[in-house]
Amino acid sequence: MAKTRIHGRSGQLRIIGGAWRGRKLRFTPAEGLRPTADRTRETLFNWLAPVVAGARCADLFAGTGALGLEALSRGARHCDFVEPAARTAAELEAHLRELGANDTGRCHRQTAENFLRSAQGPFDLVFIDPPFAQGHMGPACAALARRALLAPGAHIYLETGATEPLPPLPANWQIYREKIAGGVAYRLFHAEQ
Repeated sequence: MAKTRIHGRSGQLRIIGGAWRGRKLRFTPAEGLRPTADRTRETLFNWLAPVVAGARCADLFAGTGALGLEALSRGARHCDFVEPAARTAAELEAHLRELGANDTGRCHRQTAENFLRSAQGPFDLVFIDPPFAQGHMGPACAALARRALLAPGAHIYLETGATEPLPPLPANWQIYREKIAGGVAYRLFHAEQ
């Protein structure tokens, strides 16, 4: 998904753990494309280590697919990648083919809002990393709760600008871990039953 600035001008994404550890995937840098940084992904997946294997995931603002690909590499059973930009989605589909992950990953060329209207849950793990300060996070979180798309005990990852306030969240989402790195705040929530 388009983000707030160009990041990773090298146009390369490195998978940092799991079966595809060290694999480098090329992407076309684009205005606003902001893959989650290696250090942030490493911290996040250390937090998720007990739950990622066998998880059904959704990467709602996929962009390069950094979060969902990392989850698949570490044993997630399936990931739905949601990316409306045609070129970015095509590159993500090519990466899934290159990694032999067509049976575990599926790219949906549509907005997160449209995907969530018809998505079939439940998801064990959801990544929500939309363009900063554009109001996309709140509707995505509300749709997950309204449509009961989360499995009992699901984990939800939220990434925002460091000074950006969180939208109102469902009452049963409890903060599990959080950290700020540079201009980015990232948080992991647990959906209590």
